[in-house]
Amino acid sequence: MVIPLALSFVAFACIFGGTLLGVLLRPVLPDHHVSAESKDALKLGTGMIATLSALVLGLLIASAKGTFDTASSELKQTGSKIILLDRTMAEYGPETKEARDVLRRSVTSALDLVWPEEKTGQTEARALGPAAGLETVQNKLLQLSPQSDAQRWLQSRALQVSADVAAARWLLIEQRGESSLPKPFLVMLVCWLAIIFFCFGMLSPRNATVIMVLLICALSVASSLYLIQEMDRPYQGLLKVSSGPLRHALVQLGR
Repeated sequence: MVIPLALSFVAFACIFGGTLLGVLLRPVLPDHHVSAESKDALKLGTGMIATLSALVLGLLIASAKGTFDTASSELKQTGSKIILLDRTMAEYGPETKEARDVLRRSVTSALDLVWPEEKTGQTEARALGPAAGLETVQNKLLQLSPQSDAQRWLQSRALQVSADVAAARWLLIEQRGESSLPKPFLVMLVCWLAIIFFCFGMLSPRNATVIMVLLICALSVASSLYLIQEMDRPYQGLLKVSSGPLRHALVQLGR
């Protein structure tokens, strides 16, 4: 797995390296290479590549933002289903107490797994595997012996909801650390940006002010790539989806 910060640093090195190469190369070029006509052609080519880069950057931002929003929405739905599952089992009767306890420990385990910096303080949850808790809940529901039509309906409803929660849990596990960003897009974008900043270095006067401004621009572009990668990994890194829905569900369990 590529760390976003490391990839962003490599992107910055390539982009600003292109700038320095352009700045250093300009004085040694023949005069006709830096004439007014040559600069106009260079500006046209740079503008075309900049347009393509803006389109690709927009697609990456939209993809990463969509991934982040989808994960946040799925987490809210999972939290509401967990509460519904607990309420359904509570209505069934005291026979489901053990299953409800396992459900609570499973939610606690998920919180400690995805948000370890926000400890729940319930270390016994670590005894459960990543998804074993929900499977245990389903097994205990299957072992129930309904005595009425109402209990049979509640058992069926609880099994249905628990299956939805288990599917969401496995999806969360699969999504941790996985990136949906197409790597060729990132590589192509960094190459285009390096070319653009190389042209900037060729066209700009050689002084500290210009180099400092181009340095800040390169840092800004690299930081935008970092934010894109962070949003594309909603369960890891600095920009995580909020644990609020699961914590709210955990508070409601057992009531």
